[in-house]
Amino acid sequence: MQQLTQKLGSGDMVIQEVPYPQLGKGMVIVKNHYSIISAGTEGSTVVAARKSLIGKAKERPQQVKQVVDTLKKQGPVQTYRAVMKKLDAYSPLGYSCAGEVIEVGEGVTEFEVGDKVACAGAGYANHAEIVSVPINLCVKLDNNTNLQDAAYNTLGAISMQGVRQADLRLGESCVIIGLGLLGQLAALILKASGVTVIGVDVSQEAVNQAIKNNVVDLGLTRNAAGAEEQILNATNGYGADAVIIAAATSSLDPINFAGAIARKKGKVVVLGAVPTGFDRDPFWYRKELELKMACSYGPGRYDLNYEEKGIDYPLPYVRWTEKRNMEAFQNLIATNRIDIGYLTTHQFEFDNAKAAFDLVVSKTEPFTGIALKYNTQRAISKEKISTSDNDKLGKVNISFIGAGSYAQGNLLPNISESSEVGRVGVLTNTGTTSKRVAEKFKFQFCATQEADVLDDKTNTVFVATRHDSHGPFVLKGLQANKNVFVEKPICLLESELEQIIEAQSKANKAVMVGFNRRFSPLTAKLKKAVGNNPMTMIYRINAGAIPKETWIQDPEIGGGRILGEVCHFIDYLTYLNGSLPIKISAVALPDANQLNDTLNILIQFQNGSNGVIGYYANGSKAMTKEYVEVFSAGMSATLNDFKELKIFGKGKPKKDKLLNQNKGQKEMVNAFVNGLLNDGKAPIPFQDIVAVTKASFKALESIRRGGEQIEI
Repeated sequence: MQQLTQKLGSGDMVIQEVPYPQLGKGMVIVKNHYSIISAGTEGSTVVAARKSLIGKAKERPQQVKQVVDTLKKQGPVQTYRAVMKKLDAYSPLGYSCAGEVIEVGEGVTEFEVGDKVACAGAGYANHAEIVSVPINLCVKLDNNTNLQDAAYNTLGAISMQGVRQADLRLGESCVIIGLGLLGQLAALILKASGVTVIGVDVSQEAVNQAIKNNVVDLGLTRNAAGAEEQILNATNGYGADAVIIAAATSSLDPINFAGAIARKKGKVVVLGAVPTGFDRDPFWYRKELELKMACSYGPGRYDLNYEEKGIDYPLPYVRWTEKRNMEAFQNLIATNRIDIGYLTTHQFEFDNAKAAFDLVVSKTEPFTGIALKYNTQRAISKEKISTSDNDKLGKVNISFIGAGSYAQGNLLPNISESSEVGRVGVLTNTGTTSKRVAEKFKFQFCATQEADVLDDKTNTVFVATRHDSHGPFVLKGLQANKNVFVEKPICLLESELEQIIEAQSKANKAVMVGFNRRFSPLTAKLKKAVGNNPMTMIYRINAGAIPKETWIQDPEIGGGRILGEVCHFIDYLTYLNGSLPIKISAVALPDANQLNDTLNILIQFQNGSNGVIGYYANGSKAMTKEYVEVFSAGMSATLNDFKELKIFGKGKPKKDKLLNQNKGQKEMVNAFVNGLLNDGKAPIPFQDIVAVTKASFKALESIRRGGEQIEI
């Protein structure tokens, strides 16, 4: 299928053939008829992409700070990879479209093939022939709906949420500052509600358009003589009951102007991208104005449970969600209570989408809404897409399922260039990522279906997806008679682990988990120094807080931080002392969200060693993240953030310091591939992986039991 993409680094924009999108649980596949270009949001993205690196840095100071922080902690190689991953990626554009459902995913009951729908969401409702969208970002339409108008779905919902935040009543007044797409849509919705609407914009053309189409009761340019007095007169001398700022500017004028024209105890709603550093006097303080933010499409936005899992908020308690806002907007169109046809000033065939964005950037002629129209008769293929002329295979032939930031920074760059190693296929959730990764790392093709990367060409699969899919993909790999490398954790359920154990026994294939820290060069020196004596180990992790809304914290998707990350440290202590864990107890600091991400774990091992893992999410980022202490047979050692090792024994302490942090990712990938080449075995014994995973599950159980010691 074809999709419009842009590279952030070069600004190159192209329509290219990418793999058909994945159909997940609770999702629908939609064939687009129309999509709408948001001149504000998308226009700024395109303009930024076409700037020089210095220009990009000036526009994104926060991201520059993140780069500097990464450079300090991880060194130039990892920083370069992280930056280039962003700059070289095929970034999708678009977030508002309408079309026809052609497939429905597992658990979907409210949509059927053939339904006309409108879709929303960056990363979902793309400028592409085919899109995959969660059900709560998709609304069903009447079969007679004008799909070009319906494609304004996202923009309409955003404007609707701004209107809801203003909370106006019949007969009240509202000033809208900024008469672009969002402003005009908000004005249309307000007019349909019986509210007096006054529109203000810096552009005379935008004001004229609003007046001509009866969108506003009064339209003014910002520099019109006596603008404040005219608004005061139009509101019977009171001032506006509410002001909605739908402009996008770095100027403080909109927020201060809003304070001047709002009535006492009025509301100001920020819908657009404007600064809010208003002057406290004379208006805001004396009028006791209320400042409110409109969060995108409405309640549910940025909520993983709502958007990705499809869990709705109960209507009696949350009357208007983002989906219900979309439905209300579509109802206004369908019942002819608003007419948005005039907003589409330009229509381009999808094949000519680049010209549409050139217009947005150059502003060579006035425009408001720009629609892209798709050729719905073009045949769409689900076949894999060739990305390399090299079809040679070796002894180890690798395919990737999932290839996000970690895989691109730490796994893919470290795969051997040896002729004995073949690079076969790449399959990810998004076709743009699959295509770019396959091209950059010289894989033969990017895939649409799991069968493409589990075929006879591939004998080794790397799994680097979200945690909830690790177990199922490991099972599928083993059942297809493949060696499997999976990023930690191997699975999220004890039942999955039992299935994997059985499948590995039958297939007798190598299974490897990405426990990279045991492969760090400093780890090798530490292990050699401590020997095989029973030892006491302390591993302190200053992990830092992660919001509970993040997918990693979700028990069903990420498994939480014990299963998702603490398994790393259990494995590390297992490797250091050379024996398996047999008993574990864990106590977590109480927290309202029950995240269990600040805790102490005590582990006993078969050889008598014991270890303490202190995993803390409540510390300062200024402190180093990881610190290890080991005590054994008259010697002690410290390892600080995998950069500095100190060994204490007789005489002067031995020190070993690296220029940059090295957590062993390169060495891990090399060890895995070399193991397959040499004897077909993984460098981590499978029994270690099983024991560490069981210990992680038992740590959670111990917390639930109040710190009780549990046998593994």
